[in-house]
Amino acid sequence: MSMRRAVLSVFLLSLSAPLWAKNIDLDYHVRFLPDTDQAEVSLTLEKGAPVISLAFNLGKDDVYSDFKADGEWTQDSPARGTWQPADGKATLSYRVRINNKRDSGSFDARMTNDWALLRGDDLVPAVKLRQEDKTVLVSRLQFDLPKGWKSVETGWPRIGKNKFRIDNPERKFDRPTGWIVAGKVGTRRAKLGETDVTVAAPVGEGMRRMDVLTLLTFVWPHAQDVFPRDPAKLLIVGAGDPMWRGGLSAANSYYMHSDRPLVSENGTSSLVHELVHVFSRISDRDRSDWITEGLAEYYAIELMRRAGGLSEERYQKLREQLIGWSKPVKSLRTDNSSGPVTARAVLLLQELDREIRQATKGSTQPRSLDDVTRGLMRLDKASTQDFIEISENVMGGASDVLDNKLLR
Repeated sequence: MSMRRAVLSVFLLSLSAPLWAKNIDLDYHVRFLPDTDQAEVSLTLEKGAPVISLAFNLGKDDVYSDFKADGEWTQDSPARGTWQPADGKATLSYRVRINNKRDSGSFDARMTNDWALLRGDDLVPAVKLRQEDKTVLVSRLQFDLPKGWKSVETGWPRIGKNKFRIDNPERKFDRPTGWIVAGKVGTRRAKLGETDVTVAAPVGEGMRRMDVLTLLTFVWPHAQDVFPRDPAKLLIVGAGDPMWRGGLSAANSYYMHSDRPLVSENGTSSLVHELVHVFSRISDRDRSDWITEGLAEYYAIELMRRAGGLSEERYQKLREQLIGWSKPVKSLRTDNSSGPVTARAVLLLQELDREIRQATKGSTQPRSLDDVTRGLMRLDKASTQDFIEISENVMGGASDVLDNKLLR
């Protein structure tokens, strides 16, 4: 890094917190240990005194072990541990198991002798922070890679060799959430809009990096029109079997199995579906997962259509398939939207978009489902009732489409 860029990085870090704040450095250090299927993780506070306690949710399994702390570490149960840091410079260290096998036998986190692919959420578990007023933790993440491992990629801005700045303005405690890939990794990069996009995967895992970037280049302007967010960075990772054969979104990043088609035979795109999750960050409550999954699949189709990648004939055939697939569905209300429920949700959203466009046609400000989506993005979690109220507010009246027993 040049001297000018180094000075600029320090300057930007100094602006990341209010001027009245008491900034305390928090440095994460991760060392992968392939021989033991573990990573050694440490959290070092520049000054421990302003931090009263950090209570960790360690989960049900025996994933975390070998805790050592400056100060006091107490573990009331296997699922919960609390660190009360020493007053001066204080470090908490532990080990975490990397490989995580699903019931299906596939992995959603894996480490081999040559690479690791996982979410940072697992390296540092969820934390409840208690600290003195006006204290701001300035967080950085540093990796120590095994011999022969080439590089590491995360969804956070890089500030040095294998070093990243973790800054989430929505949270008081900045964890290194999102996907991480490290080892013998191949990467392709592009600047799309205001976002630095990186597609990275272990060498030899069959990830079509340039194909991914090409498709994203086509749909990106249309995604920007819908979602008024431009993440500074987006990381897309992937690998082949025995990794999970699907897609999983996370903070500033998402995962796609390398064998998944970028565009399926019916014209939808898992790649765009997960992009919508990352851009919209819409989550749900009150048995309303149809909103989250329905919107992601609706825009996986619609953005491809707007980009010119889906003809009207192909679009209508896709609708016929959705109708057939969703026939057994009696209600959209569920905590976990299945494929048929998501298909029926897409049909409802398409009908609602037409209804809104027709109702506001000729007005000074024509509206569409895009306006409903932007309204939902302002909510912490959206319920079906929230969705109905926002939709009818956008439309300027009651909706016949939403007066539907599927939503009860």
